[in-house]
Amino acid sequence: MASLSQALTDDLGADGEAENVRKSWHSLYSRLPDIFGAATFESWLLPLSFKEFFSGRLVLAAPSRFMRDWVADQCSAQILELLRQENPRIFALDLVVDNAPRPAAPLRPTLVSTPSEASLESDADAEEDTQELVGSRLDPRYTFDNFVVGRSNELAYAAARRVAEADKVTFNPLFLYGGVGLGKTHLMHAIAWHIQTKDPRRKVVYLSAEKFMYQFIRALRFRDTVSFKERFRSVDVLMIDDFQFIGGKDSTQEEFFHTFNALVDQNHQVIISADKSPSDLEGLEERMRSRLGWGLVADIHPTTYELRLGILQSKAACLDTPIPEKVLEFLAHKIASNVRELEGALNRIAAHAMLVGRDVTIDSVQDVLRDLLRASDRRISIEEIQKKVAEHYNIRLSDMHSAKRLRSLARPRQIAMYLAKSLTPMSLPEIGRKFGGRDHTTVMHAVKKVEELKGTDRSFAEDLDLLTRMLQSS
Repeated sequence: MASLSQALTDDLGADGEAENVRKSWHSLYSRLPDIFGAATFESWLLPLSFKEFFSGRLVLAAPSRFMRDWVADQCSAQILELLRQENPRIFALDLVVDNAPRPAAPLRPTLVSTPSEASLESDADAEEDTQELVGSRLDPRYTFDNFVVGRSNELAYAAARRVAEADKVTFNPLFLYGGVGLGKTHLMHAIAWHIQTKDPRRKVVYLSAEKFMYQFIRALRFRDTVSFKERFRSVDVLMIDDFQFIGGKDSTQEEFFHTFNALVDQNHQVIISADKSPSDLEGLEERMRSRLGWGLVADIHPTTYELRLGILQSKAACLDTPIPEKVLEFLAHKIASNVRELEGALNRIAAHAMLVGRDVTIDSVQDVLRDLLRASDRRISIEEIQKKVAEHYNIRLSDMHSAKRLRSLARPRQIAMYLAKSLTPMSLPEIGRKFGGRDHTTVMHAVKKVEELKGTDRSFAEDLDLLTRMLQSS
């Protein structure tokens, strides 16, 4: 009898402890939107539910493997730390999948991740899950708040905000294009986060053109094209990244063409990004080019020195390691290719400083980034810029150094000076010397003139963008 009485007492104690942990979870749950942000909470944390507590382990349930894995990777450590502050009896946090329907479950966003294409082929459970979860994972760092705006991306940014904030469809489609690492994907994610935060009931699907193709192929393989069409044609906002991928892929292009028309006919928003404008994309049918140009086409030009410096300052402010302003200026001059390389360089510097314990100086940066800086220096030289611009405008290379002031020669020369300032770490006096010994004020005038023309003459801006891309890819 004593043992039975003790067992009953233990059971009651365990139940009471579990109930206390449940209350701790609910207390923390109510604060998660403030801790992680409304967008992350709505997309990933809102569906979590208390399942059980035993032996110091709190078990939370997620409705799918993919949501469970994302929360485990991105948030579980911080959630556990916060839970332990609420209740010291919690020693561990486990996440499990429980997709049984919950009668009181709130609406949850559709911005969720799909498994890899390999797992789609091999995992029978994944086949069932992806009937609903068709989008790709969003990066919570990519929001409008941390997108640095400059003259090279202000049109794309303004268009993206207009589409994200509008209650009615304004531009359909919105087509964003630009080179690698200039911010297209950041803007795409920012639009999705903003729409979902503003109205979680809207069904937003974001994915790459490659994943769209793989899901279409999979639907063909399993003879499930009807479900595929219903899923993609029933969304409120469809966002396709890296659209150039489906160039030349006729079946996928055909399916997207009909999906696009169906969504536009329903007045549902379509947003697309690519590395070139619709008219320059290779392997597209003419009718597809025409459809893509229906709405607003907004380009993102290569970054200027001022924009690169602004981006570095914004990123550096989020780091635990202080980065001197002179170092940021040095990086903005030296790494002109794209924003991703800038971010990668900054992260390497911060990691090195933290692990090795050295102060961040220009000398230490040159040592840490030796390979990247060498590649950057090798990539573009003023001589290469002069040669490429001369070829493009069909003038002689010697005209870059001559004193002739004919407009047909002066404008290409000014463009070459502008590109030299944007794409190389050379100072204004050094650039002037490379152009026939001109004064630095001449270079300043050339840069200002090109900036003005770029902002007022779309054809000129596209020409400049083309030259920049040719130089960066050479």
